[in-house]
Amino acid sequence: MALEDTDVFTRLERFYDAVPRDAAVAEEIGGFVLFVNDGTGWPYYARPSLGGAGTPSAADVTAVRQRQRDLGVPEAFEWVHETTPDLLAVARSAGLDVLLAPLMVLESAALVPDLPLPGATIRFLDPATPGFAADMSTSRAVGRLGFGAPANATTVQTGSLVVEVAGPAQRDAVPPLTDEAIAELVRRHLSGRFLSAVVESPTEGIMACGSIQRAGVVAEVVGVATLPSARRRGYASQLTASLARRTLMEGSELVFLSAGDDDVARLYSKVGFRRIGTACIAEPAATAAL
Repeated sequence: MALEDTDVFTRLERFYDAVPRDAAVAEEIGGFVLFVNDGTGWPYYARPSLGGAGTPSAADVTAVRQRQRDLGVPEAFEWVHETTPDLLAVARSAGLDVLLAPLMVLESAALVPDLPLPGATIRFLDPATPGFAADMSTSRAVGRLGFGAPANATTVQTGSLVVEVAGPAQRDAVPPLTDEAIAELVRRHLSGRFLSAVVESPTEGIMACGSIQRAGVVAEVVGVATLPSARRRGYASQLTASLARRTLMEGSELVFLSAGDDDVARLYSKVGFRRIGTACIAEPAATAAL
């Protein structure tokens, strides 16, 4: 079914509001709703209240940040620019740095086919298997290292030395997830709201990871990362395509993602996604203070 962009934005707003409620407590603060994780796992954010009247104010931003500080959680905000366009200026005036991330939706007819990967295969993770905990710990380690290195870097210049970026040894040195974190991941995967997959080498183990989070028939591709030493092999692109295909087969009607920057967005466009707008991801500027 073809969707008008305005309808897409409405569905995305409902999705963004629904997803955190599976594992977080919602607090209304001014024009925002702050999602506070009630257990372990990824900390959530504040975003404009669903169906709220008008743009949140700078005072609302300040009040949310104070509450986040009191709770000891990241001072994080997210919203879609096309839905709340005036919030960008408000956020900046209130001392926030805002990442403008390309917001992209999948054109199902343009989704690339499954293609073989050099020296690796894609495997979907099953929460009912004994190896799930180890797989998720390794996946999170890959994500931590992948997101911590520049997107196009395979080496890092340190003074006069060129140092290879993280590989399997650094991945395996990352501490495993706690039992509590694993239990929460098992719960979310068994519920059907979460789906994860990895790119795996028979000799080097998990080299890339990614997930789908779902609410109703809307699905978001999240956490796609490649171990820095394994970049430029097409792992992330093909993994994204496989995740999208799987969730479509399981009933999702709208699949979307937020790309880190324009270069990453161009890679996703080759998989079958097209840009429809901008996702705003904000945190305090380095020199800002309440």
